Amino acid sequence: MEFVILAVVIAALVVVGLVSGLVVSGRKKKQLPPAPSSTPTLTPPAEPHVGEEAETPREEPRRTIEEAGPPDAQAPVAEAPAVAEPEVPAAPALEIPEPTAGRLVRLRARLARSQSTLGKGLLTLLSRDNLDEDTWEEIEDTLLTADVGVAPTQELVERLRERVRVLGTRTPEGLRTLLREELLALLGTDFDRAVKTESGVDTPGVVMVVGVNGTGKTTTTGKLARVLVADGRSVVLGAADTFRAAAADQLQTWGERVGARTVRGPEGGDPASIAFDAVKEGIAEGADVVLIDTAGRLHTKTGLMDELGKVKRVVEKHGPLDEILLVLDATTGQNGLVQARVFAEVVDITGIVLTKLDGTAKGGIVIAVQRELGVPVKLVGLGEGPDDLAPFEPEAFVDALIGD
Repeated sequence: MEFVILAVVIAALVVVGLVSGLVVSGRKKKQLPPAPSSTPTLTPPAEPHVGEEAETPREEPRRTIEEAGPPDAQAPVAEAPAVAEPEVPAAPALEIPEPTAGRLVRLRARLARSQSTLGKGLLTLLSRDNLDEDTWEEIEDTLLTADVGVAPTQELVERLRERVRVLGTRTPEGLRTLLREELLALLGTDFDRAVKTESGVDTPGVVMVVGVNGTGKTTTTGKLARVLVADGRSVVLGAADTFRAAAADQLQTWGERVGARTVRGPEGGDPASIAFDAVKEGIAEGADVVLIDTAGRLHTKTGLMDELGKVKRVVEKHGPLDEILLVLDATTGQNGLVQARVFAEVVDITGIVLTKLDGTAKGGIVIAVQRELGVPVKLVGLGEGPDDLAPFEPEAFVDALIGD
């Protein structure tokens, strides 16, 4: 009996052992990680955001050499892509302006085409067999149409009548010589037409450019900078035209093309303040010339004209203004003379710049404006090109009018 009981207990123990083994084995199988792939992907830990704790990376199960395979079979480590160096844009090459000496002679053909009506018309009339009163009236009308002005026209006609009668000159060459001499006498060959850009003191020469809107004032200032650079002068530009949108940008573009710095201020700012700063910068940099582009204004607006006088007074705190150039559109004729009169009263004009002279047959405005103001035409604009601003030369101008 005892033997039977002992056998049952032993059998029970064996059964319990087998069942425990099966349970443990099952648990171990559940805890085993999945078999690693041949080329595992390693995921870097995410960077913690501000205020968060860094997440502790989980350990990957270690692999034996057999599982990892030979070194050649392991996944290659990706190299970081090369970062391309940013390209630094090359500074734009500065333009070399055309020399100013003889510019008007080189532009003579262009001037002659637009002014042929005046010169050739006069020569045709003077070449008639009979210079009667009707012919002289036609000569007078031709001069008035060309905007020579009433007083200069009467003076020229009287001089021509007297010389033709006394000298008896009737050959084409003789008439051309006669007309050339009389036109030069009206233009004046004894004027000092040089743009004054040298100060009498130890400061840069200061040139202020004035005029009404639409005459090409800002463009003329930029072209004048090219003229000065071509003559070996260093230039600072003052963008004191703060009322016209993009005027400062336009002037700065002109300056950058020849290496001239532009002093500018906010749109709608005080023009006098900007003009003052431009001269101050010119002194600090040791520049040769400071060019100040002022806001265009109607000559009938008293307030704006008074402000122009303020700009002049503020600039003169650094020293005297060496030149005040009035820009006139040659196509406006007698209206330009009215403008010239008012500007001259406010800022003491010292020289005239005539623009668009190539687009009109009214070249007589040169004579009229000089007679009106008593100051010389110093520069003329003969086209849209950057180097089409030329020092005025009376001989070349008259030769272009009447031809060879």
